[in-house]
Amino acid sequence: MKGNGQSCVEEHLYLEFSHQVDNCIFPLHTSVALFLLSYCDCKEFGVFLVSDKENTDVPLLLTVLPQGLEVQIISRQELPVMVQSCCLPVVVKKADNFCRAGLSVTLRHIIQKTYEADTSKKEVLELLGFKKTCLKACAEVSQWTRLCELSIPLAVERFLSEPPGPQTPIPEAVLQVERKLREPVRVHNDDKIRRQKLKRQQETEVPGQSPVSGPQGALRENSEPPTENLELTVALSRLSIQEAPAESPREPVHIRKVQTSDLPPLDHLFAEGLYFTLADLVLLPCIHQFLVHIWKKPCGILAHLPLIASWYQKIQEVPGVKRAASECRIQFLQLSDLLPTMDKPSPVLSESPEMEEKNCMHFIGGPRPTISKLMKKGIEAKFSPHPCPNWTLDWSNLPTAVSPEEGKMSTERALRKQQQLNNLVSVVTNMAKPGDIVVDFCSGGGHVGIVLAHLLPSCQVVLIENKELSLVRAKKRSDDLGLSNIWFIQANLDYFTGKFNIGVALHACGVATDMVIEHCTKAQAAFVTCPCCYGFIQNTLKFTFPRSEPFKEVLSYKEHMILCRFADQTAVQLPQERRIIGKQCMCLVDLDRAWAAEERGYSVQVISMEPESCSPKNNMIVGVPV
Repeated sequence: MKGNGQSCVEEHLYLEFSHQVDNCIFPLHTSVALFLLSYCDCKEFGVFLVSDKENTDVPLLLTVLPQGLEVQIISRQELPVMVQSCCLPVVVKKADNFCRAGLSVTLRHIIQKTYEADTSKKEVLELLGFKKTCLKACAEVSQWTRLCELSIPLAVERFLSEPPGPQTPIPEAVLQVERKLREPVRVHNDDKIRRQKLKRQQETEVPGQSPVSGPQGALRENSEPPTENLELTVALSRLSIQEAPAESPREPVHIRKVQTSDLPPLDHLFAEGLYFTLADLVLLPCIHQFLVHIWKKPCGILAHLPLIASWYQKIQEVPGVKRAASECRIQFLQLSDLLPTMDKPSPVLSESPEMEEKNCMHFIGGPRPTISKLMKKGIEAKFSPHPCPNWTLDWSNLPTAVSPEEGKMSTERALRKQQQLNNLVSVVTNMAKPGDIVVDFCSGGGHVGIVLAHLLPSCQVVLIENKELSLVRAKKRSDDLGLSNIWFIQANLDYFTGKFNIGVALHACGVATDMVIEHCTKAQAAFVTCPCCYGFIQNTLKFTFPRSEPFKEVLSYKEHMILCRFADQTAVQLPQERRIIGKQCMCLVDLDRAWAAEERGYSVQVISMEPESCSPKNNMIVGVPV
């Protein structure tokens, strides 16, 4: 189990281990990470299984771990202190203050490190998809990331814990995958591929039959499909597995003249459409365990999931998948005999009324009726006085790397950023005590966190940011300053589970501000937030709007969203009257947030930054537990 190779690698990968059933390791996040390591044939990490059990059955565990992979079992107490503050999986360099936490962030890093170590592994880099954005968006703002990263693994784990029966409901997350596989395929340059498909279809028409092409050469629905799947050929060519289909220099005239709307649609092969991506590798171990469970005791569920069954068969055709499955001791089921009978979408796939209502929501009219409705109930936009409006850092005497100018921005923008920092830093430094842990959520390039770490050497400062490049830049600035009281965590903020005393966030977009406040109130920590992008606020699985009881009693969700949309109308180039209304809407939205926090035992103030010209989004919400 232990190997000398562990000491040679620079980065350690920590995976949670709770239990094992047959050939599967739980939680499923760990099985997914191990499967990706096998697919990539990655040897760049020392792998550690973190177990809370005192007596783990090592010989039995060895029988289910991927072949050829050196793994060490450790207890949670043996984790580095920074890693103990995060949800697993986590990747961290030895003796470093930078780690990556959460499934999507960790998996993307495994792919990048594999390719950096061997650039001939083009098929590995292709897992990140077009523009390398596959599962990059955080789960709170991306329904697709949330489905792959959270919903499917948790839903399958719950499903496996219950015996299948004739009335067993299909998990909603699994139905969402089936719906996803019904969506039309949209890929870059798909017009070209669709014209190739049309050409092939016309070439496979049966001689002697009446023409099957419709207006302008488009095929009618009764045309015969080609014997070879063009989409699969194109998809696998991206993985350097086989050559792309041969093309003539130019399509025939009758093909070129067909309008795009009349071209045949592309087959939805893999999770995100035409191409095999990281999303497929995340879903595969989970869906496989789901299928194995219902296969053992047939309960009629599979008949409702024809597209998942077809996807499950197609994914086995990707070279590298079968090898990785063999190493991970996954024995694929053969569902091909059932596929012809599963060709009709199940009625259970219709969207819920709530989703249909959300999809058709429109916002008509201005904010005045909504503001008047609140005023009639005594709710008006009011700001608390600024605690220290004239306070400013002596920027000229601070080290260069502390200043926002170091973050590669214009002089004018750097001045406004300094003014914004004056506001937040003044409040935080007045709150902080020696030994406190201060977390800079959605830290970006570290403008707030680095200043705080420099000014508060007796406090531990933690920067949490989902975007890798921003955090790398922040770490470089920190290293130039020689700061020893700072951690960098690339993760969604929910993956930080450590204790802290103060949370701060400068311009956390949309519901990110609400996530920060929620995180702070759960930890009974003070918070200093400056919201941004009010127009992105919307109901999520975690949050519904309005947030506070007084606002809920007066406004509907739709009315609250009107306030949010107009709260973004504060840009300096807008007419003054519109900016005044925008500022009023901003204050009302933040007042709702403040009252919601007060309902959880906080004293909260909504403050306008000084000077107001430092940013169009110049509100601060400051809360301390009572």
